[in-house]
Amino acid sequence: MSAARVVVIGNFDGVHRGHQKLIAGARRAAGADGTVIAVTFWPHPMSVIRPDRMPLLLTELDERKRLLSAAGVDEVVVVGFTDQVASWPPERFVDEVLRPLQPTVIMVGENFRFGFRAAGDVELLTKLGREGDGSGFEVDPVSLLLAGDLPDSSTRVRAAIAEGDVDLAAELLNRPFRVRGEVIKGAQRGREMGFPTANVPVPRGLAVPADGVYAGWLSRLDQPDAEPWPAAISVGSNPTFVGENRRVESYVLDRTDLDLYGVEVAVDFEHRLRGQIKYSGMAALIDQMHLDVDRARSLLDGRH
Repeated sequence: MSAARVVVIGNFDGVHRGHQKLIAGARRAAGADGTVIAVTFWPHPMSVIRPDRMPLLLTELDERKRLLSAAGVDEVVVVGFTDQVASWPPERFVDEVLRPLQPTVIMVGENFRFGFRAAGDVELLTKLGREGDGSGFEVDPVSLLLAGDLPDSSTRVRAAIAEGDVDLAAELLNRPFRVRGEVIKGAQRGREMGFPTANVPVPRGLAVPADGVYAGWLSRLDQPDAEPWPAAISVGSNPTFVGENRRVESYVLDRTDLDLYGVEVAVDFEHRLRGQIKYSGMAALIDQMHLDVDRARSLLDGRH
């Protein structure tokens, strides 16, 4: 008997806990000798179908692949989403994308839709799987994971992040929400005030928590085995000083010796401390920064 080949399908933006549930079920179905294959789409289908409704993404493609692998996926198949692909009827999607993968089982969420104008559903996918001449497959729909009365979704994660509710985002993701980027040189006001920060520009097209101050972690991505540093994190354009671009600024607690310019880092958001405030001057801002750092330290103490 040949080893199982279990396919899961989705955008998988953020690889939230609903996605993780689907992949865990696929991993069990595949068994120790089987293969789990994730079929995903890039760019996001909405950027082709309705660009005006294109959401801010939770992860770039490389990060999505990494998260899928960490969740238990063996292979990731990326379907380049174009106007032509968007026009495919469900049958063509099955014939051109799914059957070549030789799946024994396809696992999808119970609300899965596919093909032109979302004409296909679980019932049609099951029917098409039975019709395959030597290339048939079973379909196993998975019930949605609920948080309260609402299903887990990338949309819910985006909404939580937009509101600065990083605690809810972490609950839905099963991990803190992360922003990645290369550290750039800023105005160095933080260094002048005794709080040097690693500045990461807000990435275009990606979700970032609402403006404010957070407690979290900063990690060097060029040193994957290094421990993350506890940090106080500011998101915004710093309204106390006019004309600055929106960015993510991380002060590593009690460290003034770090040189991270040009280094790719990850910023993980644990807790929101407050919203962004315009202060009357630098002295008032420094006083508040001391309070923010003390609170961040108390929230993160014992977790590093």
